[in-house]
This record gives sequence, C-alpha cells and structure tokens, in this order.
Amino acid sequence: QFQVAESGGGSVRPGESLRLSCKASGFSLEDSAIAWFRRLPGQEREGILCINKGIIYIDDSIKGRFTIDRDNVGNVVYLQMNALRPEDTAVYYCAADRTVFPLYGCNRGYDYWGQGTQVTVSS
Repeated sequence: QFQVAESGGGSVRPGESLRLSCKASGFSLEDSAIAWFRRLPGQEREGILCINKGIIYIDDSIKGRFTIDRDNVGNVVYLQMNALRPEDTAVYYCAADRTVFPLYGCNRGYDYWGQGTQVTVSS
C-alpha cells in the first residue's frame, strides 16, 4: 500500500520552531516528487515547498525560515520550520508522486497525500 503520513504538528509561540515529518510507505521518497502544502484558515490549500526532479520551489512566505531535510534510509522528509509567525497557523500536508518531471512550482497532481497536521502559532 502506497501512502504518506505527516506528524509533528502542535502549538508554539511566535519565533519558535517545529519540525514536521512525512514518512512514506510502499515507495521511495528519494525517487519521487515531494511537496509540502498548507491550508490557512478559510483559504484554499497552497503549495509552499515543492521538489520536482531536483528543482526546488520555495514560497516567498516561508523563504529563509523553512527548509526541507531528507532521511533517505528512513524514507522520511522533514519540514523544518523556524521563526514561526501567527500567519503560519495552518493545516500542513505532505504530498508525493512517483511520476517525476522537471517543474518549478507546485502546480501538478500528487497521487499520495497525508492526512494533515495542525500547526498553531500563538502567543
């Protein structure tokens, strides 16, 4: 069974950090297109960090604060979120697809989605 699952959300204060995990089962994240999306309150889900065939897109809203790390042995991708702001409050999703092609951005389909994990940033 092919699936991805996020973990690591929670409630933090502004300026603090969180690390989200995305673990895949049944396929290799190392060979896949991967992405992190988020759904801000009352808004559509949006891609914030997407990697397609080595091309990395990072949304301006997170640039310089969020980074992506990989554990290829454990088949896990991490979203390290630093200097969190209240406007980062959202449900965060990881997504993956075994079909890879060059693309700058997140505007593509993904076969596998996690269930989402809530991140709340509040003082």
